Amino acid sequence: MRSSLGRAAFTADQRVSALSRREFLALAALGLVAGSAGFAAAAEAQGQLTWGVHVSLAPSWFDPSEATGIITPFMVLYALHDALVKPMPGKVLAPSLAESWSMSEDGRSYDFVLRQGCTFHNGDPVTADDVKFSFDRYHGTAHQLMRDRVAAIEIADPRHVRFQLKDPWPDFLTFYSTVTGAGWIVPKNHIEKVGEEAFKKAPVGAGPYKFVSFQPGLELVLEAFAPYWRKPPSVKRLLFKVIPDEATRLAALKNGEVDIAYSIRGELAEELRQTPGLTLKPAVVQGVFCLYFPDQWDAKSPWYDERVRRAASLAIDRRGSNDALTLGYSLITGNPIVPDHYEFFWQPPPPVYDPAAAKKLLTEAGYPNGFDAGDYNCDSSYANIGETVVDNLLAVGIRTKLRPIERAAYVKQYTEKKLKNLVQAGPGAFGNAATRIETNLLKNGIFSYGSYPDIDELYQQQAAELDRKKRETILHKIQQIMVERVIYAPIWQLAFINGIGRRVGESGFGLIARFPYTAPYEDITLKAG
Repeated sequence: MRSSLGRAAFTADQRVSALSRREFLALAALGLVAGSAGFAAAAEAQGQLTWGVHVSLAPSWFDPSEATGIITPFMVLYALHDALVKPMPGKVLAPSLAESWSMSEDGRSYDFVLRQGCTFHNGDPVTADDVKFSFDRYHGTAHQLMRDRVAAIEIADPRHVRFQLKDPWPDFLTFYSTVTGAGWIVPKNHIEKVGEEAFKKAPVGAGPYKFVSFQPGLELVLEAFAPYWRKPPSVKRLLFKVIPDEATRLAALKNGEVDIAYSIRGELAEELRQTPGLTLKPAVVQGVFCLYFPDQWDAKSPWYDERVRRAASLAIDRRGSNDALTLGYSLITGNPIVPDHYEFFWQPPPPVYDPAAAKKLLTEAGYPNGFDAGDYNCDSSYANIGETVVDNLLAVGIRTKLRPIERAAYVKQYTEKKLKNLVQAGPGAFGNAATRIETNLLKNGIFSYGSYPDIDELYQQQAAELDRKKRETILHKIQQIMVERVIYAPIWQLAFINGIGRRVGESGFGLIARFPYTAPYEDITLKAG
């Protein structure tokens, strides 16, 4: 039953589209909205595009309920699944399976109106029951936070669902729609019929592409889903080939074995840029690389001393490694966890490279000859970034051993708090400054190994603050404290260097702001002829 509370419909600036039912039907009749008859006459999808993927695809990334607070699963989610609301070209939050939504004047409830006629790949309609089921089933990052804040989910009818919050929460939509997978909708009836294990082996979603096959460590095959509400995909088949080695990926792109190659750096990127017929596609993304000190709360560790952490930061030659590895395209902002385009981003003073000052600080901290710092843990696909930082640290006396870990295992060890000494982190999830702080700085943050009481207190203050300017002041203060204490040492905001081949029309790179991968998939095309 609908509440009598006044509803505050969002404006365009607040990233919401809210059509009246009458307006929506009128536009549908003219074929001017997604899902209308206007798309029925679209040409049938044809051809195949092949990706050379830089990481081994984890089956858990095919299921929104297991989203772990990293951006990589969205490489697959944007193809297989769909959300009520999600980042899209030109909009941080765009109506998707929900045609509109609104918030109550007191900020305690959100109403969603589902788009008419959306179906899952098996033909089942997308309903409010699926929305509630997907939220209840979700157990990925921030799931407990969301359960603690959502009081109830009310279903008025198959197209109307309301989230009742325990208290006003200005970041509800950000957490629900972008940071987590809770707002990405899966089919309730199908999963209850076939079971969880069968669903994980052959996922059924509501996205522009449907699952065909998966060979672990080798490839994922998807096929166009013509009834997709936004528009039918133009490419019939997508093939994602796992090629961990950069040189091999580039060779596959050059010989036409793949059409799109992710993550090519250094001399290989320069070779790509100079190869006729291939196109270098650098994309500055929301992944902010940094060096984390998980032992900084251990009084017996050298990293407990702020001077030692500051010395490590001063030792990093960001500009030199940027030029060498990402051809100068990466952004050196000095903010170790929040990307430059996020709401409430705070710009620190530029980071300094000063090895002499680093050695002086180490001497003051009692390490005139440096020290053995143990493992330098990193995602293996970014081991060459780690190599440069390891060399920088060695130059000032901090001796470390590079320990590359395959991405899925790296994330598992990181979130289970099993990594020690040094961690090369790369927060890349959707969100804003508050969501990055929640996952990377707070006491119970999924990537946080410790916390500082004043930061925890400030975060709780802003979480209930509805005045945007006051929230901004508090969130800027938290980021300032983070930088001053060197909780993380910044490296850069990554430029993801990719390559596209001769057959690609629209690659999808850069269509969604700061998103590293090709999306939306229904917008990707092959060249004619």
